Amino acid sequence: MSTPAEHLAAVVRDEGRRVLATLVRITGSLAVAEDAVSEAVVAALAHWPRSGVPDNPRAWLTTVARNKALDIVRREAGRSAKEREAANLALLKQDWSNSDQDSVGDDLLRLVFTCCHPTLSVEAQVALSLRTLCGLATADVARLMLVPEATMAKRLTRAKKKIATANIPYRVPDSAELPQRLEAVATTVYLLFTAGHLGGETLVRPQLCDEAIRLARLMIDLMPDEPSLQGLLALMLFTDSRRATRTDDSGGLVRLEDQDRSRWNREAIEEGMQWMDSALRRNDTQPSRYTIQAAIAACHSGAATYADTDWPRIVVLYDALAVVENTPIVALNRGVAIGESQGPAAGLDALDAIESLTGHHLWHACRAVMLDRLGRAEEARAARTTALTLDPSPAERAFLRAQLDSPSHPDQHRGEQI
Repeated sequence: MSTPAEHLAAVVRDEGRRVLATLVRITGSLAVAEDAVSEAVVAALAHWPRSGVPDNPRAWLTTVARNKALDIVRREAGRSAKEREAANLALLKQDWSNSDQDSVGDDLLRLVFTCCHPTLSVEAQVALSLRTLCGLATADVARLMLVPEATMAKRLTRAKKKIATANIPYRVPDSAELPQRLEAVATTVYLLFTAGHLGGETLVRPQLCDEAIRLARLMIDLMPDEPSLQGLLALMLFTDSRRATRTDDSGGLVRLEDQDRSRWNREAIEEGMQWMDSALRRNDTQPSRYTIQAAIAACHSGAATYADTDWPRIVVLYDALAVVENTPIVALNRGVAIGESQGPAAGLDALDAIESLTGHHLWHACRAVMLDRLGRAEEARAARTTALTLDPSPAERAFLRAQLDSPSHPDQHRGEQI
């Protein structure tokens, strides 16, 4: 359960991200929009604890950010008086009353395409997406991408300057341009969902999950015959169907084995099955990574109980996924599935073969499960202790500490797919 301060910060963060998308359209400048929204957020965090959260926090933030943007433009000494006057007039003439959900959705989609412009490097696209769409702090983006914070700050600054100097348009591209943007945009939307699904201070940020699913639907409207987008939407629906059961009343992590499946969103699962089937029918070659991941998620969603999970099929699907996306995280999930299908010794062997993840907390946490099931309790405890030193999220940290404090429940991480 979040505290009032955490709830306030979450409202400001999530609404601020939407205001940023709108402000970029109005000002035509990502840099100006970010500065203005940052100042508006500071104002909100100063005023709302005393006055209370307004009925329409987005409108409040938008109004304040608009005024801040005007101030920023006026402060730009490099502009001539005539240019400043024109910019101010353009801002003042904008219709700020149109803040309905549809227009906000369109603004966010435009921001996705701006972040994913092909003239930017893949690293810059991902960093900008995490920073602007997910609302992550620069330090958090740096941590996710395994670079120093100063390096990430410079990377983000260069990307924003390139958007400005290259005059990258803030719009949804023409149909002919869509295919070359597909992979980057799909990755961005999934990153947005992942940020909401994995959370931070809290395990789940539902606003980000909802936004990602909405953007995926908009993308399917733009490219209705693209199977990878259908697979992406299916994957997110399957994963999101478990949202209400992933945490307990205090916000703690609930393992997959212990989730109340009667509370899973059956409507989302049924829709996910439809999109996955459509994606598989439309694939005439290799299914996309999202479609294969959706098929894995469908194995969990379709099992009446945890014991009914078809782990051998999941292992086969991870083998197929490794052909498309041969990453250490895929290998980690495959190792967990092997442990469930073939036993902990086989699972431990599969995990130990992933040398590149020895610095990742999830590798140690998953090894601990296999070690516990093999009766090697001291080694399991050492693995969990190491995992705690490797920067897990707050929710994961609490979960790992609970495991260490409850030796009678050694299987805490069992079966939870990463």
